[in-house]
Amino acid sequence: MKKSKTDFKSFNPKASIKRAEIVRAQRPKWAIVTSSGMVTWENRMERIAIIRKGLPYDAIEFIGEKANLPVKQLLHYLDLAQTTYNKKKREHDLLSERDSEVILFLSEALDFGLEVFNNEKDKFQRWLKKPNLSLGGVAPESLFDCITGIQEVHSALNRLEYGNMA
Repeated sequence: MKKSKTDFKSFNPKASIKRAEIVRAQRPKWAIVTSSGMVTWENRMERIAIIRKGLPYDAIEFIGEKANLPVKQLLHYLDLAQTTYNKKKREHDLLSERDSEVILFLSEALDFGLEVFNNEKDKFQRWLKKPNLSLGGVAPESLFDCITGIQEVHSALNRLEYGNMA
């Protein structure tokens, strides 16, 4: 189909920029509640700043509640001993950059999953525990031990949202 000259005249760059600003303002804002308060971020640069600073150890409990996973299982994914976790949490220590990054990525994926499942937490948590063909026949939650695994879960959720097999 050939565009007429009037199609190009109807394009308004100022309106386009305004629409982009509105969309940007409506982007999801992620948050993790910790003993030191709420940690929020809206973009990758803010995420990087949080990763470099480190999250408090009790962010693990927040993620556990969000994913309906026991802290012990999350500690296994993060390769942390229970005694180390207890000591570091008691001392109000911060997670390493790697562990903070995993927690932030996981939080974003879990928020997206709840959105895909229309905030039906029980359905989403069942989906996390069931073997999934698009993930090689493993349960999505079994991939929470690394960034790549979490990204694969996010991709499966994205496929599910758009009607592809997930």
